Amino acid sequence: MAEIVLIRHGQTEWSANGRHTSFTDLELTPEGEAQARRAGERLGGRTFAAVISSPRRRALRTAELAGLTVTEVTEDLAEWNYGEYEGITTKQIRVDRPDWSLWTDGCPGGESPEQVGERLDRVLARARSVGGDVALVAHGHSLRVAGARWIGLPTSAGGLLKLDTATVSVLGFEHEVDPVLSAWNAPC
Repeated sequence: MAEIVLIRHGQTEWSANGRHTSFTDLELTPEGEAQARRAGERLGGRTFAAVISSPRRRALRTAELAGLTVTEVTEDLAEWNYGEYEGITTKQIRVDRPDWSLWTDGCPGGESPEQVGERLDRVLARARSVGGDVALVAHGHSLRVAGARWIGLPTSAGGLLKLDTATVSVLGFEHEVDPVLSAWNAPC
């Protein structure tokens, strides 16, 4: 059965500092570039029927350094739009909103959990239609949503799936029909 391999981009300055990064287009740090190369090594020369990437430089550069040839770029794989919370940390947000949760509240001027879930549902449907193994190269929160939606959970359940930079996760099947998380947050 075909699998969907999720690859989170390598470290950026903001990801290293816990700053929410959606539309700000940052480069990988030197460590992020090394992480991306290690992700490619972890894939062990695996071939994919399609490699779909977020349009952000950090995702495209991760794919390149991992030795993947991107076949499709889509905004549907972009990171959660944090709106007014772009560039700040959860700790900073909770000074004014102590009960705030990205997973249930979304972001003012950005996206709601429902909007992000709809985008990732489209990505997963596209990946399933390919007819072979597919790699998705994207971001922490968007890929966590993909994992939750794959196994039939609401967008908010992505909050239960930790995902570090430059890790590999695999969405697969049990008994050829039941969607499962075959691997999650595997370090490179």
